[in-house]
Amino acid sequence: MYTLKKSLGQHFLKDENISNKIVDSLRSFQFNHLLEVGPGGGALTKYLLQLPGIELKCIELDDEKVIWLLQNYPLLHDKIIHGSILEITKPFEEPFMVVGNFPYNISSQILFRILEWKESVQGMIGMFQREVAQRVVSKEGSKVYGVTSALVQAFFDVDYLFEVDESAFIPPPKVKSAVISLKPKMNYIPMKSERSYFVLVKTAFNQRRKTLRNAVKSLFDAAELKSEIFDKRAEQLSVENFGALTFKMK
Repeated sequence: MYTLKKSLGQHFLKDENISNKIVDSLRSFQFNHLLEVGPGGGALTKYLLQLPGIELKCIELDDEKVIWLLQNYPLLHDKIIHGSILEITKPFEEPFMVVGNFPYNISSQILFRILEWKESVQGMIGMFQREVAQRVVSKEGSKVYGVTSALVQAFFDVDYLFEVDESAFIPPPKVKSAVISLKPKMNYIPMKSERSYFVLVKTAFNQRRKTLRNAVKSLFDAAELKSEIFDKRAEQLSVENFGALTFKMK
């Protein structure tokens, strides 16, 4: 067998019903290329290998798991990328789907990686710590609505699919988990530029307790800051509000 490495945030899925629910969730997407992030002990991989007409690649950082996967799933020969999703180049030249029981210690960074690749990503089904999943799908007005919410929702439609109990994993994590999906928006929200949108959102939430007038004053001329919208705090603005404001930035 293999060992589980706490340093890599490894909590491997053992519940076959959950594995099947995740794989079934993929059926609402159209794709020919699939990237699995963190296959670990192969709980999802063994089912993903059975998907007809799909080119699968798996990215795994842990040396021991790479060896174990190749020994137990010979079909993975030439399909494993040995490395970190945060460091590799885009895995396919063609559009692709992303799936995984993501390592919780880098799950937010994985979302930002998907944002970097958004022109090629056809969708994502991912397992996250429940609090992270709730943050991604939360809307304006929620206490957990923040940078991740506003950045992801500007480019993807998000859905909270189902929750997963601690007992579904080895070892059981100390938190509950949830599976969410991302589907690319047919049309991105209007914005001056992606860079201006990212700067505005991050600056606004960096001082989320302040009104926008104080939090983002460096990004706007004094005349613009007189608008009523700047009386609000970042968590009160929808992604459409943020997009509209980018056109008024310096």
